Amino acid sequence: MVEVTELECVAERGIRGDRFFDYKENYPGQITFFSVEVFAEICTRLGVPGRSPGVARRNVVVTDVDLNLLIGKQFDVQGVRFGGACECSPCYWLDEVIAPGAEAALQGRGGLRARILTGGTLRTEK
Repeated sequence: MVEVTELECVAERGIRGDRFFDYKENYPGQITFFSVEVFAEICTRLGVPGRSPGVARRNVVVTDVDLNLLIGKQFDVQGVRFGGACECSPCYWLDEVIAPGAEAALQGRGGLRARILTGGTLRTEK
């Protein structure tokens, strides 16, 4: 994973330069979101503070939002419109990059897969 300061979101195609760009028509994971609060809580619970949320391999890390509430809804971030598709379910790999037990701890809180409905650029906020 490479941390960047901006992402080019292309409507119905994905993030330019991402491995899933133009992956499949109507692919629900054109972009993925993850909660920094959920990540921090899991790391604290598993005794591995200080890890980067980038290890979870989600595209965008957000604060102060319950991502599960966006499933089935349209929402805007920095002028780009998204359609919340489904949970980004955790997998066994998270036990390796975070700590044993991460996959189980993230059940129901693994992030959000979304479709990109309108194009635009997302930038990190300082």
